[in-house]
Parts: sequence; C-alpha cells; structure tokens
Amino acid sequence: MPSLLLIESPGKLKKLGQILGPDWIIKASMGHIRELANDGVDALGFELGATAIDCRYQPRDDRAKKVLADLRQAVKKADRVYIATDPDREGETIGWHLQQALNLRHPQRVVYSEITPQAVRAAIARPRTLDQNLVDAGRARDCLDKLVGYTGSRHVVWPLHNGAKSMGRVQSAALHLLCKREREIQAFTPQDYWSVWVSYREGFKAFYRSSPKPQRKSAAETDEKGLEKGAEKESERVTSQERADQLVAIAQTHPHQVLQIEGKQATQSPPAPFVTSTLQQAAGSKLHFSPEHTMKVAQALYEKGHITYMRTDSVILSAPFRESVRQYLQQHDPQNVPRKTTQHRAVKGSQEAHEAIRPTDVNHLPQTLQRDLSAEQARLYDLIWNRAVASQCAPARLQKTRIVTQSGDAYWEARGQVLEFAGYTRYWNNLSADSVLPALAQGQPLQLEQAQADAKQTQPPPRYSEPKLVKLMEQKGIGRPSTYAPTIKTLRQREYVGLHQGKLQPTALGLELDGALEKLLPDLIQPEFTAQMETALDAIAAGEQEWQAYLIGWHRGYFEPAITKAKSQLLSLPTFAEKPPSATSQPTVPSVPANAKLTKTKCPTCGEAMNKVPSRSKKLKTKHFLKCSGPGCGTVMFWNARAKRYELPQAQRQATQPAQFTDSPCPVCGALLERYAYTKDGQDKVMLRCSLLENRRGKCKEVAFFQSRGEFWSPKFGTLKLPEPHI
Repeated sequence: MPSLLLIESPGKLKKLGQILGPDWIIKASMGHIRELANDGVDALGFELGATAIDCRYQPRDDRAKKVLADLRQAVKKADRVYIATDPDREGETIGWHLQQALNLRHPQRVVYSEITPQAVRAAIARPRTLDQNLVDAGRARDCLDKLVGYTGSRHVVWPLHNGAKSMGRVQSAALHLLCKREREIQAFTPQDYWSVWVSYREGFKAFYRSSPKPQRKSAAETDEKGLEKGAEKESERVTSQERADQLVAIAQTHPHQVLQIEGKQATQSPPAPFVTSTLQQAAGSKLHFSPEHTMKVAQALYEKGHITYMRTDSVILSAPFRESVRQYLQQHDPQNVPRKTTQHRAVKGSQEAHEAIRPTDVNHLPQTLQRDLSAEQARLYDLIWNRAVASQCAPARLQKTRIVTQSGDAYWEARGQVLEFAGYTRYWNNLSADSVLPALAQGQPLQLEQAQADAKQTQPPPRYSEPKLVKLMEQKGIGRPSTYAPTIKTLRQREYVGLHQGKLQPTALGLELDGALEKLLPDLIQPEFTAQMETALDAIAAGEQEWQAYLIGWHRGYFEPAITKAKSQLLSLPTFAEKPPSATSQPTVPSVPANAKLTKTKCPTCGEAMNKVPSRSKKLKTKHFLKCSGPGCGTVMFWNARAKRYELPQAQRQATQPAQFTDSPCPVCGALLERYAYTKDGQDKVMLRCSLLENRRGKCKEVAFFQSRGEFWSPKFGTLKLPEPHI
C-alpha cells in the first residue's frame, strides 16, 4: 500500500509529487479544517472549568467537510500516514486537528523548511511524533483569541452602538499604537527654528555648531541604516530669528579657517538575512508590496521550492547554506569572502529551530529563474537572494571625514563619507551615497561664498506605513510572524484605519473605539500586556507552562473581573460627541439641536421616540436623519430611498434587530440566518443570509437563499424549508 502525506496547501502538490514519485498519495487539508464551535456561553465553543477546559471543535465550513471525507478515504488506502503541515506552531496544531478528525493512531510528523528533494526525503527518513507542547500553545492561542474577541466584542464593543464590529487581543493593541501616534500628531504644536549654514569657494557646505566637539547621537536620533539623522542637512537648531541673524552676521564679518580635520576608517557589518518582519518591510519600501501581498508572493515561491519557509523570526542560516554561499563567493566574488563564516545574533524570543528566509540553492540566480516566475515573484526572489548572500559577505569599509571651521566665536561642521570597499553592499546597499570633501589643511583660510539661515518648523511624528507598523509590532512583542499581515488586514476591513498616501491613519471610528477601550479595558490594549501573553504562549510551547491552568488563571485573575468592571462602567461612559478629524471617517452625528422634531418612529434599541434632525452632510441622501430621544441611547437611523424606510447603519442592524433572525442555521458557520429586505427592479424582495457580518464578507459570502413561490432557494445549497413558527 502507498504512503499518505498530508500537507496544508494544494500549491505544494505538484512539487512534492515530483520529489516523492508514484508510491505516495499526497493530499492537502486546504489550511485549517476545524475550529472552535460557535455555541455555549458567548458562542465560545469551550467551557472553562475549575481545572480543565472542555473544547468543542467542528469543521470550519462545507469545504472542510468535503476535504475530511476525501482524506478519510485516502487514509483507508494508505499503509502509513505522514503529517507534513507547515513547520511552525500553527502547522503543528493543524496536524493535531487532522489526527483527531481522521482518528489517526500513530501518524508520523515530518518537518522541512524547504521543498527540495534533499530536505523532504531527509525529513521523511527522520519522522517524529506530534509535539504536544506546540499543539497546546496553538490551542491556547485559539481559545485566548476567541475569549478576548468574542467576549470583549459582545459585552464591551457592541453596547457602544457606534458601528464598531469587534476587538481582539492583538488587533486592539495594534490599533492602540496607531491611535496613540494619531493623538500625538493632533496634539503637536509646531515650533519655529532656523538652520544656519555657510558655503565655501573651496567646494563644500558646513553647518553651525555651538562647539567644535562632535555631537553624540542617541539611538532615537539615528536612522535604520545606523547613520545620524540630519547630521549633514541641518545645523544645531537655532530657536530665535535674532540669534540666527547674529550668526549669519558673524559668518559674513569674520574670516574663516579650518580648525579641525578628522578622518577615520569605519566598517559596516552586513545585515542579517530576512525574517518575516524584515522581508515585509523591505518589500514594502523597495517593491511597494503590502505585508499581506508580500506573504502571498512568498508563499508561491516557497511552494515552488525556491525559498525556505517564510514565517519565521529566526536569523539563523544552516551550516550547509552558509558554506554554499562561501563557495559561490570564492568562485564569483573572491574579494567578498569574509575571514570566517558570518553568523548573526539571534533575536530574543525567536524560534531557533527555524531558519531565516533564504533561497533553497544559492546557485539558482535570480536571472536564471525569470521564466519560472511571475514578475512579482521574480522581484521578491531577487530581494531574498541578494539579502541572503549579502549577509555572508565581508563588511563594507568607509572613510569618514569631519571638518570643523571657525569664524569669530561660531563653529561650522561638514561631514563626508567615501565607500572604500563595497563588501556586502554589492548585493544589498543600505548606505548613503558618497559625500566627498576637498583635501584641506589644518589652519587653512577659507573663502566664504554664502551664509544663510533657513527658517523651518518642527514636524509632527509621522504616521506608520504598513511595514513600519509590522516593525513596531515586532519590537513591542505584539503578535508573531504569522499574525502581522492578518492583523493589519483586519484593522482595514473593520474600517478602524485607512491607508492614505501610503500611511495608516485611524478613522474616527477607530479613534473612538480605542478611546472607549482605553477607559474600559486599559490593560488589554497596552503592547506590554499583550507581549506578556505572547511570552506565556512561548512558555507553553517550551513545555514550561500547562496551557489549561494558564488560561483558567488568566481568565479568573484578570479577564473576567475586567469585563465585569467594564460592563458596569459602560453606563457612565461619556458619549464621544467630538470625534477627532479623519480623512476617511463617516460624518459625526451631532447632539440633538433645538430645531429637531419628535416623530412617531420608535427607536429599535430602547423603544423611545426618534427625533428628526436636520443635516447638511453631503454624505446623506436626505437633509435629515433620526436620532433617539432616550437618555444615553444615541441610536441613529437613515432614510433608505429604495426601500422607502428608515434603517440603522449597516454594522448595527445585526445587533439591534433580533426580530429579523430566523430559526434556521447558516449551512456554513451555524449562526442563525437573517431576513434581508432589498429592492430590485423596483420590487421589494426578501432573502436569507448569514447573520454574522464578518462571515458574510468571508466564508459565508455564498450563503444566499432567495424567495421564490413561497420557498427560499439557494443555487448552491438548494431549497430551505423554514421551521413552523412557535405558537
């Protein structure tokens, strides 16, 4: 009988089939096949007991059911089953779910970080059992994320009635970073200052310094290349026009001469090979890829066998690969061979069992793979190849020059830099361009050409681009490599942030939600608090912490009391009438003005009468909207011209219109179906759809039952017979 290899992605089937041959059956699980059920308290799908957690799992959707049925048939035909899901914590957990769902007694776990004949065959030759510690960490993460997301959303976010859909353990901490920066920008007050400089006929420019001694720069004052920010572009900040004019006058009325000349040779070490976060950052800045798109293209390269696994936080390279790069350099670039093989220091908390992202074969040059790759894949592979090779090269050598001149009691500084030996920069240039200073002698007089003071203003801190947010999340310990891109995607889908001129900017809704959570759940949104949870999950993965005890203790010691306190504070939470400005925000609904008129329409939330409020907003199709007159309610409704009725904002209809629910479950996720009225060709119609908004945009987007001859019918799921109403 053949052997069965279970993998995650169908994109690997062809490559693995070529490697293993006809004696193997290879089947893909299509990613996750099971998830926690949507039942029980707050639809969590698990119960936290005194000492144990009872989890109930179900197939993720109809496709997962079909996949499982197909896999069960394959298991019957196989002599031995190997689980080859991805080589990370999530992959180990998926492997455990496959074992449980398929009733596999002794599956063989194989792990490889590259899809090459050598790596795959070596992994199959050395199988192991599933790592229960990794599985426990994966299950703990699933329960923790659902506990925070579902419980927090249901009891804290939804009662705000502001259109916010959800919160999350990583999601809300990342949103808080963006909102904190946005508030810093809004509170920023620009300060005037002047940059004073001189230029000489000898051919260089120098900037004012109060002392001839070199200035020391803090880490915050250096850029990502390790170079001084603005050292060659600005003088020390002069804070008054009077002092700036005085310095210009000194420069114009006093002779200039060379006071000091300093020259030194410096070396710049090569950068580490890519990890997930640095790959996303480099692809964002050089290729203009979003983190999500970067991972999609990298996934394709991995499945084709060209690069190693792309979800990693380790900078370690295998000894054979380091040696292969050394041999490549000896043959093609012998001057770049370092004295000893380069090894980069691991980041604290990284998973040392993994490698960095690298080409599977250094001799597969980017130009030779052009025919096998799409344009985007070729560009990303070029980045990965060059960064990996650069990491093993000799350091670059620089000649740095500093010249200090003097006129009266004012000092002027010029800095130059010349690359003497390119080293690793032949493959990955992260240095500034050469800035050559003329050959001068100490004490040499200089001819002033111009003296000037440029008026400037301090600038607010910049908003984060998607790659910069990934870098910040990594630095703060929020999330892990597999969660960076999905977190940013969720924030944008929820309309908590928008992308403007390449930067992430919180919307009014995002700022309002973060402001509410800052008052109601202040600890949970702090990066340090989220990082502590990640550390606990790492301890579980290392076998140092029992997962059920941790989760039960965390819930009872912190989360349950925090939610109880937040619910009690909701009633006294001030309304967010003054929303911060945002380029993408919806128009804010003002307090009810004196010219509002009471209507007969009842509030769907509290039953009080609605006020008709005049509005000049261009985003409204009518010149008014309805707002509840009840104290502390704040529910608003807008006119739907097609349906000829007032409706709640789309995001609030599910939570506040339970009368629209049916007793029939969604055939994909199990949530109740809801009735949805719409107008087509001038006729009012009704359809049934999943009642969970986030699922309607995802796995349940094809769930649609249309009314026809007294029945509801779906082109995919057939006829639905609604249960008789209870009398």
